[in-house]
Amino acid sequence: MTAAARHLVAIGATPLQGGLPLVYEGADMATVSPSRRVCVAAVVAVLALAARAMAGVGLPAPEITADTWLNAPPQRRADLQGKVTLVEFWTFGCYNCRNVEPHVKEWHAKYAARGLVVIGVHTPETAYERDVENVKRYVAEQQLAYPVAIDTNSGTWERYGNRAWPAWYVIDKHGIIRHVHVGEGAYAETAHEIEALLDER
Repeated sequence: MTAAARHLVAIGATPLQGGLPLVYEGADMATVSPSRRVCVAAVVAVLALAARAMAGVGLPAPEITADTWLNAPPQRRADLQGKVTLVEFWTFGCYNCRNVEPHVKEWHAKYAARGLVVIGVHTPETAYERDVENVKRYVAEQQLAYPVAIDTNSGTWERYGNRAWPAWYVIDKHGIIRHVHVGEGAYAETAHEIEALLDER
């Protein structure tokens, strides 16, 4: 089952024919209950996010630009050639981001010695999250050891065409995006992708 299909199941829709929701194909939406219409709208939104994210697969990864970096100097694409990179978009006030965080930390701990570079791109949503001191405090409290780019103006977010937190992009040794995931889950799939890319020449 695809990641998009798993999202559909999670929100109560039925993924059919390659993950496309055909539950209401040919139905008169005027006769569908409001709660079901909300479900259909959610399905469409999830599919739109998944389609937009997957559109980046196979393309060169954009540069990460930030005036402020935590835990490391700026990480430029040219400096990352020959390494597998996982770029995660997050913000510390995001509940789902906090659920994903232990897995990102685990990937960093497990694969850094083999050449994985994890970069957290902190793109804030609220004024409180925009305060760099609050980000620094959170990074220290949670012992995030990998580089964190402060994307206050959403410049990197826009270059990646990202539209949700959390989301991560796995980039191969040649700087090409090879795997994208939006939301929680797909942890084993992502670890498998990281391992496969680390083994590539």
